[in-house]
Amino acid sequence: MRTVTATAAAVTAALAAGAAGIAAGRLASDAALKAPPGRPLPTEPRLTVHATAAGRIALTRDLAALRPGTYGLGGDGSHAVVGPVLGMESHSADTVVRRLERVSHGSLKPGDKVWLTPNVYAGDPGSALDLDHADVDVPGELGSLPAWFVPGTRGTWVIAVHGLGTTREHSMNTMAFLHRHRFPVLALAYRGDLGAPRSPDGLNHLGETEWRDLDAAIRYAVSHGARRIVLHGWSTGAAMALRAAAHSGLRERISGLVLDSPVLSWEATLRALASARRTPGALLPLAVRAAQGRAGLSGDRLDAAAAPERRDLPPTLIFHGPDDTVAPWDHSRRLAATHSGRVALHAVRHAPHAAMWNADPTAYEETMRRFLTPLM
Repeated sequence: MRTVTATAAAVTAALAAGAAGIAAGRLASDAALKAPPGRPLPTEPRLTVHATAAGRIALTRDLAALRPGTYGLGGDGSHAVVGPVLGMESHSADTVVRRLERVSHGSLKPGDKVWLTPNVYAGDPGSALDLDHADVDVPGELGSLPAWFVPGTRGTWVIAVHGLGTTREHSMNTMAFLHRHRFPVLALAYRGDLGAPRSPDGLNHLGETEWRDLDAAIRYAVSHGARRIVLHGWSTGAAMALRAAAHSGLRERISGLVLDSPVLSWEATLRALASARRTPGALLPLAVRAAQGRAGLSGDRLDAAAAPERRDLPPTLIFHGPDDTVAPWDHSRRLAATHSGRVALHAVRHAPHAAMWNADPTAYEETMRRFLTPLM
């Protein structure tokens, strides 16, 4: 009798542990599948504002706060822009002083919790960049998709698509540059974004279904006069661009891809985000399986557009670097090596995920200019 009781108890404990593991895996998978637009990813630390003065802000001393370049500074109800670290400024041992470029909206005061974001501009192309633009609606399979259209005189349009944790405001980082070179720009909000339809299951699919919204934007551009299309995507937006180049019915119109920090392995990205939430290592495989089951992700693999047998991949420029903890850059190196001569990899150091422009805007835009010139 005691043996039967002990066995029953062991089975019950095992079932309880299994159920707890599945629940924990499901919760960990939320880091990617429910990443809200405009909110920091779990890899991005919260910083405390210690002090502000004219053109200066003191933040918690952290590796993130020491990054070179220009970043947005997000907060609850506020947005600002910070420039380089001011090394000669006096500060305490636990703070970093950066140049405070501007406060876009809200206010900053000591004690506020903030985070660095690649979104340097807030608002729309008119209010943020003084660019003429139109608010347009792109017909998508789930409903109308809001987009900004900035007109230009060239027959090659650039369609910009953001990625995890950001919004279409991210595309404004390069919008003024593209406008100077007379490219029409279409910046898309897709399923799950503010003003766009929700995915039927309410989850992010890391580009595996979202690419169809980008395909809708390609159809919109062609129907409104675009002769050629360059897709510029960040993070999962870059994965969407690769899928569109492989599967769109209008893929022959896609003359080039610009990919910033592309998510080429959903499993690696999911594990990184779950790990940043302090998920125990033993539970990470459960998080991966939970995501696969919930979102219908089809096995860990590079996108079909990255496969060695592909010979019709359009000219592609990748911005990526070894400091990206969300999308390992080894996958980008492999893609460039596989398609040598068709894919160029521009390495950017000391930049977090999807912030390659922020680290050095001048070098980023000059590299883009050289790549885009033959595609004009």
